[in-house]
Amino acid sequence: MSDFIRVPAFIHAGHTNWLPPVYADERQFFNRNKNPAFSHCETILAVAYAGRKPVGRIMGIVHHTYNKLKNEQTARFSFFDCVEDEELAADLIEFITAWAKKQGMSCLTGPFAFSDKDPQGFQIEGFDTTPLLGTNCNLPWLPAFMEKSGFTPLLDCLTYRFSASLTLPETYDRVLRRAENYGKYRLIEFTSRRQLKAYIQPVMHLTNETYSNLYGYYPLSNHEMEALAKRYMPLLMPEFIKVIVSGNEVVAYVIAITNISAGIIRSRGKLLPFGWWHIWRSMQKTKQLDLMLGAVKPGLQGLGLEVWMGMKLLDSAKKAGMQTMATHLILETNHRMRAVIERLDAETSKRFRIYQKVLQSVD
Repeated sequence: MSDFIRVPAFIHAGHTNWLPPVYADERQFFNRNKNPAFSHCETILAVAYAGRKPVGRIMGIVHHTYNKLKNEQTARFSFFDCVEDEELAADLIEFITAWAKKQGMSCLTGPFAFSDKDPQGFQIEGFDTTPLLGTNCNLPWLPAFMEKSGFTPLLDCLTYRFSASLTLPETYDRVLRRAENYGKYRLIEFTSRRQLKAYIQPVMHLTNETYSNLYGYYPLSNHEMEALAKRYMPLLMPEFIKVIVSGNEVVAYVIAITNISAGIIRSRGKLLPFGWWHIWRSMQKTKQLDLMLGAVKPGLQGLGLEVWMGMKLLDSAKKAGMQTMATHLILETNHRMRAVIERLDAETSKRFRIYQKVLQSVD
């Protein structure tokens, strides 16, 4: 397990824009006793060696809950990385392909882990821009290898960047006033993490309701919600979270975090002895705000609630001295969300591609 977690650091030694994981978090993620996602998935992890030296890794997943929900027989590969050696890469993929066939699966997709909250897709564009937390930092040759190996593109995910000092069109002001004047909705802003705790479960339940039709998403259990909240709570800054309620019901939210990539790179993913300080320092010094997650209750989309939250978040970003705002992964097929972002003259900064391959039946 130690080799599985550490091998990317060897593969990417000297690569400026490689973002290491926070290793304390990574050990928790791959611990079956601490990550509830393992409880409803069949999994296998493999490490490739040259002699005694680890040179590659891959994970296979059969997500029983998702397959049952979508009536699929799909296996996934994830956390796939190796030195630049096509023969080695082919061996790793063939290992997971054979395993998937033994599980009775008819299709292999990836990179895709337990959920869309984990790194997904191989990066195919934007290698020169700041890496984002929770995304893949693969080398450019891997996507080309996948297509040589008979995999075909399934879906792309995009990230966008735009200036925090942009001037919004007048139409946004009209939409904002309309949303504020409904009287039925109230926007909540926060000043402490303590205030956030009461909204964690309602926000996650709204995510389940809103994301149910998106590729790769499955409803999170309460246990998984708690694990996800625990994983990201230390990174949350209350001023960059906006929630809208109707009565006592959470009907919309947006969550952004300051980009801490520079701190993680400086710390090499280690919290001790002083890595935590580099990460904390980067939270304070960065000029980029990353939009991580957001949702508006079905049936209320199009009323301007997303504009209301967005404009308040933009105000908070400007007050904090942010210069750039970046989105996390947005599915290429999520046209509503893309339209909202593209109205801000946002440019695509990164593109990630998920691949698929139909498997031959087991003899």
